Amino acid sequence: MRLLLCEDEIQLSKALVAILKHSNYSIDAVYNGQSALEYLETENYDVVLLDIMMPKVDGLTVLKELRRKGNMVPVIMLTALGQVDDKVQGLDLGANDYLTKPFETKELLARIRAVTRNQDSAASSLLKLGNVTLDRASFEVSSPLLTIKLANKEFQMLEMMMLNPRYVIPTEKFMEKIWGYDSDSELQVVWVCISTLRKKLINMEANIQISVKRNTGYCLEEK
Repeated sequence: MRLLLCEDEIQLSKALVAILKHSNYSIDAVYNGQSALEYLETENYDVVLLDIMMPKVDGLTVLKELRRKGNMVPVIMLTALGQVDDKVQGLDLGANDYLTKPFETKELLARIRAVTRNQDSAASSLLKLGNVTLDRASFEVSSPLLTIKLANKEFQMLEMMMLNPRYVIPTEKFMEKIWGYDSDSELQVVWVCISTLRKKLINMEANIQISVKRNTGYCLEEK
């Protein structure tokens, strides 16, 4: 599941990114409203966490523009204590929920689960390709033979490939989307995760495989 975090407080943003990645979410973080609009124009997200008070373009304007274009992605507004009018305006503009800062991690995760549950049916949490099913709620991958719970990065990589079957994803794209721009990890971590996923798919007798496209990247395709 992919999230966009729009929060201009750098330390808070980094803390939230770490928490959400630990909870198996794939997340992009931006620090102003203009960047938020640019990301929302080119990428698809399951949930947007949108701070109201942001530089360049404020959160309410971002939300208004988003809904004007017909994008109904669930939005959780992040507000400062006492911004009652902003909360009301956000809900009137089409926000799905709001959180008042400071908030507890468990409440944030519960709100994310709630808006995605309200937005989609249970079936939409399942990604299928060939005889393999990825459950985005339980982080389990299954075939008729076996069900395996994936580690965080493995899950995010397989989810990314199953959302884009037969599409070649460069190694750098995995690094950017899953490990983040500021990660100290080397490209080898992608290779290690790909190797592990391949072995698990073989053990499951999956009829899909991760193919290597030399000097390009990886793609998931049926055998």
